[in-house]
Amino acid sequence: MDKTRKLTYTAIIAAITTICSSFVYIPLGFAKVFPIQHFANVLSAVLLGPWYAVLQALLTSTLRNMMGTGSLFAYPGSVIGALLAALLFSKTKKIEYAALGEVIGTGILGAMATYPIAILFLGQEAALFGFIPAFTMSSFVGALMGYGLLKVMLKNKAFGGILTHVSMGKK
Repeated sequence: MDKTRKLTYTAIIAAITTICSSFVYIPLGFAKVFPIQHFANVLSAVLLGPWYAVLQALLTSTLRNMMGTGSLFAYPGSVIGALLAALLFSKTKKIEYAALGEVIGTGILGAMATYPIAILFLGQEAALFGFIPAFTMSSFVGALMGYGLLKVMLKNKAFGGILTHVSMGKK
């Protein structure tokens, strides 16, 4: 897949994810549980690769913040999750590892990276382990959704073989 096509897919995924953020989220304490972002991260990781997945996460987080449907907490979780999902997938070519990378990257590492943001920039006293359950729940649900769709795409030839030929390393 050429760079123009990958950038176009990245923009489309970011746009759809941003639009969905205005009505698909679950407020949980001081964070918004948003499984669609994690769903998009897994799709981007598998279909587009590490740098486009990170770009999609950054674009979506920025657009969500500009629209008032996200928070600063969106950046570390989504970017780390997308990167780890894409790196694990690129090394193994297994969708399961992309989903696992999203959950670990966002649910644990991203939650831990969010803690200093809450303390330093927002002035909020927050318990480090308060972020982990919310981020893990959200990323697990989204990763599961992404895994399910990718498995369907893998079996369905109607998608033009994008998943089977490009992402799975086949020519």
